[in-house]
Amino acid sequence: MKDLVGLGHLFVVAFLFHFSSFMVLPAITDVTMEAVCPGRDECSVAIYLSGFQNAITGLGALVVTPIVGNLSDKYGRKALMTLPVTVAILPLFILACNRSAVYFYVYYVVKILAGIFCEGSIHCLSLAYVADHVGTKRRAAAFGLLSGVSAAGFLSGTLTARFLATSSTFQVAAAVGTAGAIYLRAFVPDSGAAVSFDDDACDSLLQDSSCSSAASSSASSDEELSPRLPPYKGVLPSPSDMVALLTGSLTLSTAAMITFFYSLGEHGLQTALLYYLKAQFGYSKDEFANLMLIAGAAGMISQLTVMPIFAPIVGEEMLLIVGLLGGCTHVFLYGIAWSYWVPYFAAAFIILSAFVHPSIRTNVSKSVGSNEQGIAQGCISGISSFASILAPLVFTPLTAWFLSETTPFNFKGFSIMVAGFCTLIAFVISIRMRAARCGVSEKVSLVQHEQA
Repeated sequence: MKDLVGLGHLFVVAFLFHFSSFMVLPAITDVTMEAVCPGRDECSVAIYLSGFQNAITGLGALVVTPIVGNLSDKYGRKALMTLPVTVAILPLFILACNRSAVYFYVYYVVKILAGIFCEGSIHCLSLAYVADHVGTKRRAAAFGLLSGVSAAGFLSGTLTARFLATSSTFQVAAAVGTAGAIYLRAFVPDSGAAVSFDDDACDSLLQDSSCSSAASSSASSDEELSPRLPPYKGVLPSPSDMVALLTGSLTLSTAAMITFFYSLGEHGLQTALLYYLKAQFGYSKDEFANLMLIAGAAGMISQLTVMPIFAPIVGEEMLLIVGLLGGCTHVFLYGIAWSYWVPYFAAAFIILSAFVHPSIRTNVSKSVGSNEQGIAQGCISGISSFASILAPLVFTPLTAWFLSETTPFNFKGFSIMVAGFCTLIAFVISIRMRAARCGVSEKVSLVQHEQA
């Protein structure tokens, strides 16, 4: 456990970052509606503004995140992590000053620019940092703990917002974000270029005598199933470099497909859900906060307790399948919700869907060398960002159409059901991946038996 304890400072930064980022989420829908369409519960303009913001942010993150990840392999994680943590404070500070229409549109522009650097970058760099310090055998549990700490920040921020006025919410969020940036610079040791995952690095960073055995495990018998790729020496990866990396093994290519379809459904749900609930059941800030509290608590319990226990037993591939099944159920229940309490029940399934991203990232991390963690995680984050570009383009007009008076039939949750089918495709791919991996494993075992 000492290798996980050595990541404590990173976990503090992740908690503070997600606390400040998510505590404003319950209030932002009402702030947007009040600035764009005062006094109304349905507003297509607000939906399109949110969709445009998500699309532009995703487009920028698609380009920026792999570059940031690759630069962190060269210059270190801490230096590159400082950028998104600091930039994320700016939009919070704007709405902490005022929430009038003028301030909202200034926030809107700054939020787009900040999202380009923050969307995916902090998560990508945090995962690479963890991979630098934890061997492959314990990496799934470590990734789960990181996600659990992030979920704890989400839960704590949402709970705090539940008892704060809207004006105080943004002020507290800006203050906590600033504290996170200061803590990062003051206490988090560097990792990446100057400190690679070898015996000397383990001794200096974690003071753990067992670390050398964890490092040696990264070159274990899994190489037959997840071959290490030749290191990429450049600073700015080209699209062909990223394609070559992702197609270099079955695990990476399949993980990329699962990430795309699951992220497409996930971002589609995020695009539609809050406006759908406001139109269908009249949800406001407090109801949104209650829903997010349930989701955050389920995710935190899953990633801090359930996943670390079951990951070594059943493996991350089985956890991925279970998580995707829970994710499908989660989204479909939102789409067919027949009463105001059904979304609360649906949110509880996050205890299963929370397995998805840590399981994917663990598979990816095991498939590349220690000097490629940044670019590999950046490429997966870039694919997720690409899905976040497509999702608003598809789901924003679909949501606005089915929440309007010109809908072809009365089914306000139709766009959410479409998002559910995207997650269902990811679930089918994960089953095929496991079957293919089992087939390869059997062939390898047969060849080794014949050679013996």
